Amino acid sequence: MDRMLYIAMTGGREIMNSQAVNTNNLANASTTGFRADLESFTSIPVWGDVHPDRVYAAAEGMGVDLSGGAIRSTGRDLDVAIKGDGWIAVQAPDGSEAYTRAGDLRVDAFGILTTGAGYPVLGEGGPIAVPPNGKLTIGADGTITVQPLGQGANALAIVDRIKLVNPPGSALIKGEEGLMRMPGGGQAEADAGVTLASGALESSNVNAVESMVRMIELARQFEMQVKMMKTAEDNDRAAAKLMSMS
Repeated sequence: MDRMLYIAMTGGREIMNSQAVNTNNLANASTTGFRADLESFTSIPVWGDVHPDRVYAAAEGMGVDLSGGAIRSTGRDLDVAIKGDGWIAVQAPDGSEAYTRAGDLRVDAFGILTTGAGYPVLGEGGPIAVPPNGKLTIGADGTITVQPLGQGANALAIVDRIKLVNPPGSALIKGEEGLMRMPGGGQAEADAGVTLASGALESSNVNAVESMVRMIELARQFEMQVKMMKTAEDNDRAAAKLMSMS
């Protein structure tokens, strides 16, 4: 009985963990540039002194779904979407370099170019500082051009260039805040082949319908594990009753 109970218990526990991953994906179905987390189940033997005497279930992270989301036009000058593969380099809260597909850019109160989540966008020499201007445009190669205040439409100045990178997807690790990083705190080299589409944003690659179906499947699997635990309890009670009769 205890083996049956152990398997059902670990299965239920890992289904709850899987449900948390799926719920997080679903909650970010409308988050700009979000990449869905992947997971799967596996069985792992628990070794005793000689042979494995138990098997438990475990939910394993399989990385991140790097497929692209839909690109939608916004018409906003500071909105950019990456065409094809690539990432925008930003400064993570711990000061390290990280990468995102979220191109909902804005200039904060200190003149720093940031993403909608508040991460400073990195240029050729660190976070990009934007001077007061009458108009700001972002080129396909990430070059930021401004029209200085009080100057004519032809008086344009190049401020910086957004660092765009394209490391192999297998080399990236997703952090808890949703940013991608190189292993060991490394930094990817800038890639001139990555291009931007101005006035557009990339939506999340989460399929809301599939996530809802997955949520129902996980709920039913959890119910099955609970029923297995109840069956183990009933069997144990019946066995104890038989032993007392003898």
